Amino acid sequence: MQPIEGFYANEIRCAAEGGRLAGADEAGRGPLAGPVVAAAVILPAEDFLAGVNDSKKLSEKKREALYEEILMRAIAYGIGIATVEEIERENILGATRLAFARAVEQLPPPFTLYTDYITGLNISVPYTPIIKGDAKVYSIAAASILAKVMRDRMMRAYAEEYPEYGFDKHKGYGTAAHTEAILRYGPCPLHRRSFLKKLYANT
Repeated sequence: MQPIEGFYANEIRCAAEGGRLAGADEAGRGPLAGPVVAAAVILPAEDFLAGVNDSKKLSEKKREALYEEILMRAIAYGIGIATVEEIERENILGATRLAFARAVEQLPPPFTLYTDYITGLNISVPYTPIIKGDAKVYSIAAASILAKVMRDRMMRAYAEEYPEYGFDKHKGYGTAAHTEAILRYGPCPLHRRSFLKKLYANT
């Protein structure tokens, strides 16, 4: 039996009041390449899924397994994507807001929304942003897993199109191997040009 305090407290309280809690989070704000992906999910409060945690604290294998379990159990979920072009046009914060809104808009109301910390969302429902919410709130943690796995799968697919950059290994983050590949081959259409200014300034 799962504990009913702490990590699950918000879901238990919301269900006791006759409502449903949705959590939302994103993946991919920091990489040099690729989209930013957000997810929103409503899970049944009476059947907690063991192992759900902040996606950064889980192995890739564990995230993949939980991803499938979350989708099977979800009452509803949404995935929102903001493209590299939108990141360049809106800046990363603006694009992240777009991705959040696109994910949340796919959920059927009514629901109470908790998000990992972000402000200024242009959505039709009120929400509560939680600092480090993916480590504190079960539904946000579940959303973090959906967002991370979806983005990682996208980057592995992009690796087949642009094999010289190794996107399947670093998922677009600024590892030594990735920055070396950028300097050797130049940026591809997946690279966030505004994120590369410091890289070229140091060469």
